[in-house]
Amino acid sequence: MNRGFKNTFYVFLLILTAACKVPYNPPPITAVNNYLVVEGLINISDSTYIKLSRTVGVMNASVINPELKAIVTIESNQGGSYPLKELGNGVYAAVPLSLSAANQYRLRIKTTGGSTYTSDFVQTKVTPPIDSIITDMKPDGIHIGVNAHDAQNNTRYYRWDYSEAWQFVSYYNSHAVSPGKGIVAVTRTNDIYHCWGYDASATILLNSTASLSQDILLNSPITFVQSSSEKLSIRYSILIRQYALTKDGYDYWTLLKKNTEQLGSIFDSQPSASIGNLHNVNNPAEPVIGFISVGTVSQTRIYLNFADLPKSYINDYLLNTPYNKYTCVLDTIPVVVRDPHTGKVIDFPELNYFIQVNPILLPVDVVIPYNPVDSAGSHSGALPACVDCTLRGTNVKPAFWH
Repeated sequence: MNRGFKNTFYVFLLILTAACKVPYNPPPITAVNNYLVVEGLINISDSTYIKLSRTVGVMNASVINPELKAIVTIESNQGGSYPLKELGNGVYAAVPLSLSAANQYRLRIKTTGGSTYTSDFVQTKVTPPIDSIITDMKPDGIHIGVNAHDAQNNTRYYRWDYSEAWQFVSYYNSHAVSPGKGIVAVTRTNDIYHCWGYDASATILLNSTASLSQDILLNSPITFVQSSSEKLSIRYSILIRQYALTKDGYDYWTLLKKNTEQLGSIFDSQPSASIGNLHNVNNPAEPVIGFISVGTVSQTRIYLNFADLPKSYINDYLLNTPYNKYTCVLDTIPVVVRDPHTGKVIDFPELNYFIQVNPILLPVDVVIPYNPVDSAGSHSGALPACVDCTLRGTNVKPAFWH
């Protein structure tokens, strides 16, 4: 076989192979796995909150499926039983019960479908306090961590979550409102300039001192806030909660973290069963998702003020403000004007433009005061995103804010 013939043969074979490729679109998963999901902690010294829900299909990932009208109780290995009250949306709660740290406790759940679920009796873990919160201000932003220790060397396994809050303002401070077309702006009574935003941890935060001689953690990572973030524009606060875990609890959260956060390539950990310590009493083979721990929670809140940040952060924020300078443009909007001789409304081209092209501009300030004789006047306005901070937060000051 000469070289020319072989080349022609290989080209023909390549074309034939490509022509045989048929796109494969796998059918969506339609099986309904209505598994119970249990979230929460039996808190022996404070209020206990348990959230019950059901799993949903991949195609309905945005749907929340709470488990309603269940009977939920805490049981002690010494025979005590403590009911939880349904608050709504799948949340059940009990006021502080002052449970004994020497006992073990479990959760019992009876659903309206007739199924009964229990968790294993779990050792109570008293969480040591957070020693301090570290705010390491580096050029790219603030790296936040915690210091913690247990002098008795009894904790070893730690978990954290956090809640953030920050104060911010809109680009323009609106001092006026306009009830409608042709009516001049009047004094604004509700504040849409000062607001607060909220966020919460979305990752599983764990650490362990099991391999160390002393139960001490130094600057265990919690979160990171970019130097240009609006969270730092006025005042920022973070509340960090610390939980002590049993070895089984730590293993559960570690597996859950791998299954939910570290599946990006074939080199990452592959999905595995992450069930927990809950079981269906009548059907032990039914998966139940969640791990109920028993113990206490330690928490600490800190505040960071804009004025105390490095100057480079201030410059980063001003250069990357969410209020784009080309978007937040202040325009003057005329109010309806009547012809003094005929009394007819004069429609200015500018008025038509704003009504037809930008009908959603919000008033900012009165430019020309309203004149009842000829209905003259005007006010400045801008896009709602530049004026109304409640579109991205709330103007209700948090109770803890000071």
